[in-house]
Amino acid sequence: MPMHQRGPTPTGPAPVIALHCSGAGAAQWRQLGEVLGARYELVTPEHYGCDGVGPWTGERAFALADEAVRTIEIIDRSDCEVHLVGHSYGGGVALRAAAERPNRIASLTLYEPSAFHLLKIMGARGAVALAEIRAIATQIDEAVITGDYRGGVSSFVDYWGGPGAWAALRPSVQAALTRWTPKAPLDFRALIDEPTTASAYTGLHFPALIMRGEHAPAPTRLIAEKLSTLMPAGRVVVIAGAGHMGPLTHASEVNATIERHIEKSHPKFWQADLSATESRLDRPGPHLGEETRGRGSPSRSLCMCDAHHAPTQADADLCQIKDLRAVQLLVRQ
Repeated sequence: MPMHQRGPTPTGPAPVIALHCSGAGAAQWRQLGEVLGARYELVTPEHYGCDGVGPWTGERAFALADEAVRTIEIIDRSDCEVHLVGHSYGGGVALRAAAERPNRIASLTLYEPSAFHLLKIMGARGAVALAEIRAIATQIDEAVITGDYRGGVSSFVDYWGGPGAWAALRPSVQAALTRWTPKAPLDFRALIDEPTTASAYTGLHFPALIMRGEHAPAPTRLIAEKLSTLMPAGRVVVIAGAGHMGPLTHASEVNATIERHIEKSHPKFWQADLSATESRLDRPGPHLGEETRGRGSPSRSLCMCDAHHAPTQADADLCQIKDLRAVQLLVRQ
């Protein structure tokens, strides 16, 4: 199925708007388009900083609302409700768009959305996770101010991909990420300073699926868990063996999960599915509300990244290698 960066036609398949992560582009969702086929029209707007969009105008302080404008325009031009999909930064943008147009959203599917503003309301664990994010943001801020784009983006890649991930990238991939680097401070600041309150998410009643990797970093793991409790029809699915770059390293499983969620978002499906989920949640067990995908049939699981069950070094090394390959694939596309 072809991908488009403009809005859907007035009539035709239901639109699915998919928003990419920082430093990526529309091509991130190529395989999702193949999975959805002709039943849906995949619309993949790009963010400021991409070659096709250009840099932020600089006319005022950048905010997440500015990034969400293109997505909201697509929603407003559609003659039907839309399905929203977002990964990482794209997940944060999708949340902002959904909050501004809650009555136009058929379903929401997010993979580790970087809604860092929510960490401020999560007590001690949230404070530690936010400090972690602020530290990497400060590194890249200072690098951009001094012109050391390469040094800044290497810290960014090593944070999400693991120590040594940057050094292992091909020179062409490093060059592409270095060109994107001036946008990174704007992304971090917009996500951290986003003014949408937690209570706003409690009013979003459409079906919402929040995915995270089994080896998700603490900040995005906490955010996924929090969102699933705030949104009335929200739930979490854990992708077994995946890290933050799961939409690329585990594309088949992630895309199949996105497709299932969109298909089940029809009222006759999701109301029944929600009732069944609520029935299961009444039973005792670890991580209520979470499902693990990728190891046989879906089931709730005490995830390896939980504080009481840390992953082994071998697990972490494997996840790092897979995320590194994802970064290379993402930039090459």
